[in-house]
Amino acid sequence: MPQSPPIDTMHAVGRRAEVSVEQVGIERLDVSAYTVPTDAPESDGTATWDATTIVLVEVHAGGHMGLGWTYGDVASATVIRSTLSEVVIGRDAMRVQAAWQAMVVACRNLGRPGVASMAIAAVDTALWDLKARLLDLPLATLLDAVRETVPIYGSGGFTSYSDERLAAQLAGWVEQGIPRVKMKVGREPARDLERVRVARDAIGPDTELYVDANGALSRMQALRFAELYVEDSAVSWFEEPVSSDDLDGLAFLASRAPAGMDIAAGEYGYMLGYFERMLAAGAVTCLQADVTRCEGITGFLRVAALCQARSLELSAHCGPSIHAHPCCAVIGLRHLEYFHDHARLERLLFDGVLEPCDGALRPDLSRPGNGLELKRADAQRYAV
Repeated sequence: MPQSPPIDTMHAVGRRAEVSVEQVGIERLDVSAYTVPTDAPESDGTATWDATTIVLVEVHAGGHMGLGWTYGDVASATVIRSTLSEVVIGRDAMRVQAAWQAMVVACRNLGRPGVASMAIAAVDTALWDLKARLLDLPLATLLDAVRETVPIYGSGGFTSYSDERLAAQLAGWVEQGIPRVKMKVGREPARDLERVRVARDAIGPDTELYVDANGALSRMQALRFAELYVEDSAVSWFEEPVSSDDLDGLAFLASRAPAGMDIAAGEYGYMLGYFERMLAAGAVTCLQADVTRCEGITGFLRVAALCQARSLELSAHCGPSIHAHPCCAVIGLRHLEYFHDHARLERLLFDGVLEPCDGALRPDLSRPGNGLELKRADAQRYAV
């Protein structure tokens, strides 16, 4: 007796016959920005902050609206209003990659890496969401999902935290069933070994423990700490031990790190060439990429293809709600960063936010697109 098709396939087949794939012109693009204070002052190895800004795009066509965003300065909103909006309006909403290419061309003389790439990301993620809603499909299905759930790791453990708060936050994620957690290091290297011991004691021996220096250390400092972290607390992930621009330094560490410890970087990649150079240098054993920086879902899936070509895994950086669906379409996915600030902000601003279950996020296939709706009244108090 033939088996029933997988759930995703059933969902897609049941609706595809009801929709039209004729050209649907994009009618309007709206952009807004919101700054949400953190719940306490925060810092890592190289930066301090007390708020997070999200630049939100809503793109309209065929009676539907797609929602996308980036995390960054309001300058990205200016690029969207002044340049990208006129590029996108009037284009076919069913041809997302054509719109992406047109935005890239339009940003050539703006200084594409950085603010402009993040602006492209916000529009691109909104366009993919719009296309899925026009087809009445969940975004994961539209992107051709290879998995139903996305493994996550809890991320926070800021250097500004007391030992007590550090322990409570990381232990709280473990109690929720998340089997891997990450903390910040590098601001006070002399204290880091003790802070990592506090973390290990709080989470127990069976939870994976990660550290992130945000590029705060020298090569030799990082190598020594890598050895000590493994020996003392079984740390298995060292993120940006040196600057992510120091590809030779990362490669030095990737070739000398203790067995069982990954060297990771890539969150500050904006364009495909950056990731190719990082991989060609042998700079990482697991690459990171961020949909809100690497020019959207279109860029993110191209980075995933680079990883697959080199038999390396990809880890998604922050923004759990914007990454959950595209991560389902990545064959070589390691996991997704469940970052404290972004998880908190997304619950404040959106309905439909996914909650961790058994250490993973499971996209809701009963909702079209990314499954999110802006809580406009709640968001308004944070508008900038």
